[in-house]
Amino acid sequence: MVSEIVRRKGDAELIVALAAGQTIRHAAAAASLSERTVTRRLQEPAFRQEVANTRTLMVSQAVGMLADAAADAVMTLRSLLGSESDTARLGAARAILDAGPRLRESEELAARIEAIEQAVEMQLARGNGAGGNRWSA
Repeated sequence: MVSEIVRRKGDAELIVALAAGQTIRHAAAAASLSERTVTRRLQEPAFRQEVANTRTLMVSQAVGMLADAAADAVMTLRSLLGSESDTARLGAARAILDAGPRLRESEELAARIEAIEQAVEMQLARGNGAGGNRWSA
């Protein structure tokens, strides 16, 4: 999770603790460092970037685990559709109907963002990235 920028004592533990959202006090304790040392390291742009990169990786891993669990959740809801309990069937049906449109919107937005990113990359690749494109000031 932590890249080659980690060179000093306690950096790996500190980066993971800060990326996980711990306070300076708790992160310092986890890394066996003083709060002052943590504050100094947080003033370094490269160190802050490493914390941000680690946090992004942690979030990405959590999203992957949620996606994996979502398949099980859908199977559970599907099985509840056949339940003898009216309440269970109704709850499962509502959950499925509520989730469908939101998931579709998320997929559509992701596709639109990807198309925009590709268009920007094409503009930049054509040499229009330095003042010659419509997005520059």
